[in-house]
Amino acid sequence: MKGFDRVILGQILVDGLAELNITLSPSQREQLLDYLALLHKWNAVYNLTAVRAPLDMIRLHILDSLAAVPAFQDAHNVLDVGAGGGLPGIVLAICRPDMKVTLIDTVHKKTAFLTQVKAQLKLANVSVVTGRVEQYQPSDKFDVITSRAFADLSDFVNWSQHLLASGGRYIALKGTAPKDEQERVPSDWKIKGLQPLRVPGLDVERHLVFIERSV
Repeated sequence: MKGFDRVILGQILVDGLAELNITLSPSQREQLLDYLALLHKWNAVYNLTAVRAPLDMIRLHILDSLAAVPAFQDAHNVLDVGAGGGLPGIVLAICRPDMKVTLIDTVHKKTAFLTQVKAQLKLANVSVVTGRVEQYQPSDKFDVITSRAFADLSDFVNWSQHLLASGGRYIALKGTAPKDEQERVPSDWKIKGLQPLRVPGLDVERHLVFIERSV
């Protein structure tokens, strides 16, 4: 594939995982590279991300999502809202095959891509849903709901709070940690924590925002 050097990308991935202190099996690392190859291939037609070059994709998307993985160590059933091209949901599913990951997006071409990724990578722990999160009514609620650059925190909570299990929490992947967004979180919710992330090879601001019920 033009511009896709698997050896170079594989080394960047190995180095990044070491820096993040995340241990994955060789087959999991191959799955991440297979996912990156699919994202690169489909992006040419489906415009899944504005990031085009694989060398940028592996840092801005794969390593960026991997940096958040440790925060999900206690999660068992995760919903990725506005999943888009599958970040962080597909990365979480590859790293944690014991965890159920549901990806929801309103755009059919994006969920078609995610369905293809699920099939080709044989991700038995992944479910893909096309639709609006406000109208989604699954049989089981989620202990963690996540998103990556999806919406204002207040909208994120308001649209999906009916899907969070008792005792569950939100983990939002954000660039900056805007104070005005935090202040607009609905009154029965609270910002439980704010964690800066360091992404290997990137000099950019990244944060995890943890939100829980206040009552």
